[in-house]
Amino acid sequence: MEDLRLNGNVLSDAIQKVHPSGIKGKLFPANSIIMATTATIGEHALITVEYLSNQRFTNFTVKDAFRERLNIKFIYYYFFILDQKAKQDISTSSLPSVQMNKLKKWAFPIPPLTEQERIVSVLDKFDTLTTSITEGLPKEIALRQQQYEYYRDQLLNFPKA
Repeated sequence: MEDLRLNGNVLSDAIQKVHPSGIKGKLFPANSIIMATTATIGEHALITVEYLSNQRFTNFTVKDAFRERLNIKFIYYYFFILDQKAKQDISTSSLPSVQMNKLKKWAFPIPPLTEQERIVSVLDKFDTLTTSITEGLPKEIALRQQQYEYYRDQLLNFPKA
């Protein structure tokens, strides 16, 4: 969760590292999605490198049979919808958790790859405009400056006597 909070929802590095000698078994594959399914339910990220995660996350990897039909970035964006669904399907004990039997049955749309790419392109642009201090903020400042100048000119444009 610390990585998501500090570095966003697309991760290629981690704050904490594990030495290879401390790893038993396999790492999760690159280009997978993790989603918190206990405690902070619904938080998710696209991980672009091999990784480990703790038990509060469920890891989602595209099956080989679907790799040619799914854009991982489309899946990442669709998980914002699944996040909301996860928050509605919880059971509570000591910590709230997603009902895994329901999670396994959730349907996932597979539009044509070209449509997935179009959706990703649009959402990437919105994401850049709303989160990037180097791109989004200057554009917003320029738009507000134009708006200010327009209203200033309208307010100060008195009829000639």
